[in-house]
Amino acid sequence: VQLQASGGGLALAGGSLRLSCVATGRDFDRYIMGWFRQAPDGEREFLASISWKGASASFADSVRGRFSIYRDNAKNTLYLMMSKLKPEDSAVYYCAADRSLRQTSLTLRDYALVGQGTLVTVSS
Repeated sequence: VQLQASGGGLALAGGSLRLSCVATGRDFDRYIMGWFRQAPDGEREFLASISWKGASASFADSVRGRFSIYRDNAKNTLYLMMSKLKPEDSAVYYCAADRSLRQTSLTLRDYALVGQGTLVTVSS
């Protein structure tokens, strides 16, 4: 599986953006998927993870209640819906996948696959 994120751009504080991550390859529905970001200072933060069929999800405290994660296995696509954006949400956002995981994880090193990032900039 290869991953390609898109949907980033410029948003106003308090606004919303939806990121997409399209996976090419087989067995998308057998991968635990997630999103993480890398801030301008280089710090990485894993934000959200979703189970194979989307029945369960985990979130970092920093985004819980503001971001949601979902997937469409028929389209091989993962989404991150971001709302109530803050300037500190500005970062490059990446999607990640792993087939060996059996449950959601917010630990980046648990994921074997990482896609190209998409830049999100939130202005105040």
